[in-house]
Amino acid sequence: MPAKSAAQQKAAGAALSAKRGETKVSELKGASKEMYDSMTEKELEEFASTDRSDLPEHVDED
Repeated sequence: MPAKSAAQQKAAGAALSAKRGETKVSELKGASKEMYDSMTEKELEEFASTDRSDLPEHVDED
C-alpha cells in the first residue's frame, strides 16, 4: 500500500531506518514511532518507497 502523503512517506522512512538498526528508536517521535511499533519491515518498505513527487504534504483524516 503506497503512502498517501509526503509526511507519511517520510515517517515510514524514519521508522524503517530504526527497524533496520540504522538509527536509534529513541530518536523516533509521533507518527514514525507509531509506525515502528505497529508495522512490519516489509510494510514500512512499501510506504517508504512511494514516490513523493505527486503526493500532497499532508492529507486530512476524514
